[in-house]
Amino acid sequence: MSNRRFTTTSLTILAAGSLIACGSGSSSSNAAANTVAIAVNGGPNNNYANGVFATVSVCVAGTSTCQTIPDVLVDTGSFGLRILSSAMGTIAGSLSQQKGSNGNPVFECAQFVDSVLWGPVKTADVQIGAQKAAGIPVQIVDASSVPVPSGCKAIGPAEEDLTSLGANGILGIGFFIADCGNACATSGSSNPGFYYSCAASSCSVTTQATSVQVQNPVAAFAQDNNGVLIEFPAAASTAPSLNGSLIFGIGTQSNNSTGAAQVFKPDNFGNLVTTFKAKQYSGFLDTGSNGYFFLDSTLTGLTDCPSPETGFYCPASPANLSATNASAPGGANNTVNFTIGNASQMLSSSGDFVFPNLGGPNPGSFDWGLPFFFGRKVFVAIEGRSTPSGAGPFWAY
Repeated sequence: MSNRRFTTTSLTILAAGSLIACGSGSSSSNAAANTVAIAVNGGPNNNYANGVFATVSVCVAGTSTCQTIPDVLVDTGSFGLRILSSAMGTIAGSLSQQKGSNGNPVFECAQFVDSVLWGPVKTADVQIGAQKAAGIPVQIVDASSVPVPSGCKAIGPAEEDLTSLGANGILGIGFFIADCGNACATSGSSNPGFYYSCAASSCSVTTQATSVQVQNPVAAFAQDNNGVLIEFPAAASTAPSLNGSLIFGIGTQSNNSTGAAQVFKPDNFGNLVTTFKAKQYSGFLDTGSNGYFFLDSTLTGLTDCPSPETGFYCPASPANLSATNASAPGGANNTVNFTIGNASQMLSSSGDFVFPNLGGPNPGSFDWGLPFFFGRKVFVAIEGRSTPSGAGPFWAY
């Protein structure tokens, strides 16, 4: 399954929001231990629109040698932790390099809609708040030792540094455990080319068992490991920052019950069904996308933005729209009302990084990006893990 993400690293906004810890919403000490603060702000470059960030610690496996890394993008549309080498300090070289059956180092070409991330796969302990994933494969984004292979470059531009990525890393906490799945475990033309075996600077696509692919850290926690809850207050207008909570587990503590939330099961490709103007499209919920990305101007009637905001919608006045989400196999359905504003006007607001009405084209499908999460409790249940609302994978809100 391809990872999906849209960034605005080409857009410069001049002031930074601040990461401010917020309460867990529970008096239980156990519940507090499963909660970490997240915030929408400008990120480390002070120019990220609708990016939600958390702090993660990466440690040499089995030791107390760690690096705390702020400004890691929280992404429910991908799976696994990826950290820029430049954010790792001195411990990057101390992490154990994963090697294939031929003894060569394993590298990854992680594939997103708009880019690729290249770098070695290493083993580390990952600490997020009070929760730890021990000895899991992670990707260190670094093209300095082994250049990006031509086959990886052909997929999309490589985001190799802080300037191009706009974050110190990506924390993929979607509902799959491994980042590529069975497709990367098979050889031949069906292998999507995520993993490479490299001898010096010569690299070739290799198979990679799911157990040694880059892993969703939440799935490797000792407890509260069946999914996550993303919780944000409503955002009525643009703002400098917005504070929320990332809560681990579903139905495991007093603060992560699904309650009356509706459950939406995905199809085999990880999508739900979104109906817009009486036609059905594939859809998904993704904190790593910074707007509502859906269809195109011919279907939506919305005006595309001119440069430099190409890739966003710029209606003359705010457009109030609605669409209906449903489980792909049938079942729960829910009407979502949303508004798309003029991206050129919004993004010219100096000092603001929260944009509840930001949207753009995404031909053929609905990417319910970060604005969808404002004012909602959204659960992401991990595949095969039991919850009081049934086994994952699913979304619930």
